[in-house]
Amino acid sequence: VQLQASGGGLVQTGGSLRLSCAASGRTFISYAMGWFRQAPGKERELVARMYWSGDSTYYADSVKGRFTISRDSAKNTVYLQMNSLKPEDTAIYYCAARSSKTFTTTPSGYPYWGQGTQVTVSS
Repeated sequence: VQLQASGGGLVQTGGSLRLSCAASGRTFISYAMGWFRQAPGKERELVARMYWSGDSTYYADSVKGRFTISRDSAKNTVYLQMNSLKPEDTAIYYCAARSSKTFTTTPSGYPYWGQGTQVTVSS
């Protein structure tokens, strides 16, 4: 499994960004796809997750109503649309995958990772 994340950048408070995660290597229909983030000095946290089949999305409380996870099966790509960005959203964002629908928020539960993409929100 290969995951390639992109789309980070610098944005002002209140702005928007869309992250992309291109997946390859196998069929992902039974996979859970997650977006994690890690801010300096903090632990990596799960911010959004969905099953590749399109059901059962999860959002961390801190991003509910602002972030949306989605996927384009034809492009084998998962997206994270981030709106109303805040300075506290500044972090390196990672996409990850696991071949199980058992719910977990722990990074160790995801064996496949893309490289991080930096998101910086200026105040």
